[in-house]
Amino acid sequence: MSFETPESPLQPTLGERAIDTATDVSRTITEVSDGLRSAVDRLSRTIAASRRPGGTLATVSAVTREAPLASLFVAFLLGIAVARRR
Repeated sequence: MSFETPESPLQPTLGERAIDTATDVSRTITEVSDGLRSAVDRLSRTIAASRRPGGTLATVSAVTREAPLASLFVAFLLGIAVARRR
C-alpha cells in the first residue's frame, strides 16, 4: 500500500522572491522616470514658448529690466499674500 500525497506547487525561494521584487521595483522606477522625463519636456517646451517675444516670461523679463525695484516690491507683496493663505 502506497500513500502518495499530492504534490503541492513549489514555493519560490527567498532568492527568487528577491529577484522578482527587484524586477518590479526596476519597472516602477523606469515608469516613474519616463513620466518625469515627459513632464520636464512639456515644461521646457512651455517655458521656451513663453520666452518668445510677446510671451509672458518675455514681458516679465522686460518689465524687470526696466523697473527692478518696482518688480521686487510686487514680488514681495505676492509672497506675503501667498504666505498668509497658509
